[in-house]
Amino acid sequence: MPTFNSNGTEIYYQEEGEGFPLVLLHGLTSNSEMFRHEIDQFKESYRVIAPDARGHGNSGKPPHYELDDHIRDVIALVDHLGLDSFYMIGVSMGSYIAQGVAIELGDRVKKLVLVATKSHGKQASMEELFERYADEMKGMTPIDKMVAASKYMFHNQKAVGKWLHETAENSEQLTLHEQAIASKALEGFDFRDDLHRISAETLVIGGLHDGLNPPDYGKETAGLIPAGAFLEFKLSGHAPNVEQPRLFMEVVSNFLE
Repeated sequence: MPTFNSNGTEIYYQEEGEGFPLVLLHGLTSNSEMFRHEIDQFKESYRVIAPDARGHGNSGKPPHYELDDHIRDVIALVDHLGLDSFYMIGVSMGSYIAQGVAIELGDRVKKLVLVATKSHGKQASMEELFERYADEMKGMTPIDKMVAASKYMFHNQKAVGKWLHETAENSEQLTLHEQAIASKALEGFDFRDDLHRISAETLVIGGLHDGLNPPDYGKETAGLIPAGAFLEFKLSGHAPNVEQPRLFMEVVSNFLE
């Protein structure tokens, strides 16, 4: 289990394959195991590096952290591994982190894929969704809220359910308290004034049925990145890599190549 220390927190990461480095950044309350199928395919062509963000998975879980800490952890990781340049894919929270890293590191990030993304938010997208449907979810437990929210988040719920089950079986899950800390870390970020600093050729992928980060959020992000382009997956919600996996791998592989 490779780890390194980033500003006092142990960060775990997976590393598989050989070739040009490809960094994968996972979503909120998940961990690097959410990319198991992607890692197994990308490792045939790339040196795949997938960290567990602080507060998630096998990494250390401090009582407080912010989005900037996630960004600094990824920068520390690529420096720790001596990566002069690399590709990067971020999904949901991972895409926010990826934006911050690409802004800071400039042309070290050669190609960038942002999935189910947005470039600013007063609070975590899930909290925004809960507020939007507050009347419907009144009196529900946090777990019940998550179940109720899924119909607004995903199009292919069967595929997502299987994926979530597999990820949970193969990795450590967060407590409700740890989830709350992780969500709070995403409050109040805004990259819009700095996205012009991203030099990487960038592909932004959004799902038509994503009620968490709707496609318009991705379009806005792509429009603010000089070499940004947006692609909408018609049969996906918040997890295009899971809901349309073959299309996702084909599109992203072609883009990276």
